[in-house]
Amino acid sequence: MSNFFQLVRNEQTKLYSQLSTWILLGILVVIVLGFAIIMRTAEGIMPYEDETWKQTLQEENQMYAEIDPTDPNIAINNYRIENDLKPEGMSAWGFLYESHYLTSVLSLITIIVAGGILANEFRWGTIKLLLTRPATRTKIFFAKYASVLLFALTALIVLFISAWLFGMIFFGLGGDGSVLQLKDGEIVDVSVWTRIAQDYGLQLVKLAVWSTFAFMISAAFRNSALAIGTAIFLMFAGISVVSFIADKPFAKYILFANLDLTQFTTGYKMIDDLTLTFAIVTIIVYYLIFLVVGWVLFAKRDVAGH
Repeated sequence: MSNFFQLVRNEQTKLYSQLSTWILLGILVVIVLGFAIIMRTAEGIMPYEDETWKQTLQEENQMYAEIDPTDPNIAINNYRIENDLKPEGMSAWGFLYESHYLTSVLSLITIIVAGGILANEFRWGTIKLLLTRPATRTKIFFAKYASVLLFALTALIVLFISAWLFGMIFFGLGGDGSVLQLKDGEIVDVSVWTRIAQDYGLQLVKLAVWSTFAFMISAAFRNSALAIGTAIFLMFAGISVVSFIADKPFAKYILFANLDLTQFTTGYKMIDDLTLTFAIVTIIVYYLIFLVVGWVLFAKRDVAGH
């Protein structure tokens, strides 16, 4: 086991010795800063006026209804109007929560790392040197995989800290630390920290699956661009595919329909009869397939020609 941890440590050292790794993390921070600037200057997040906030919410509902009549924000706004609950302006709490949507950027960055961590070993010819060590291919494979997951966790921490800092700088610490949420057809008041932990945690599932998929492709090919490009293309195209076939009985078995678990916290499900249990089981099946296929391909691959 100590040999495995040493391998992971070596992989982390190699990863963070590359300038490209720090550039990716720097890009993430810049994107969070840009998001904060956009949110600060956007008209939609300006403080609600005491005299007109109900009218503003009604106008928002009309806009939401034109896009999607089932949008849960409509029910939340109606609840506020009926119970005379004026929404508070954006705060560091709110910005930190809204920044969980940037985990898609996190997925892109991690895919780039996962897609190249094995493929580049073959492309550069360093795979032969790596395999001359006493560690087995299985240990090497999972050490690299663990290194990818550790990078994803590090990037998530960078996202969280930068979002919190920029949130305090641009919006301050106002607010009561709670948020309204549509749950099982009812509006409930939950702690913003509960919601942050919940949605960031659920987005981590998506991040892990895409990282594993890119890692599998990286194990199959020596071309890192192919691994990265394939994963990114499917990540963006998957949702569109599901929207076209959502009425088909087999649609719920597709990974993309299940991958975003936040659909069960917002009440905005891609497929009506989809359940949380079914989605979790489906994700686990796909995840294990990606991991096993990647391990088999790496374990059986001939490196003589590399």
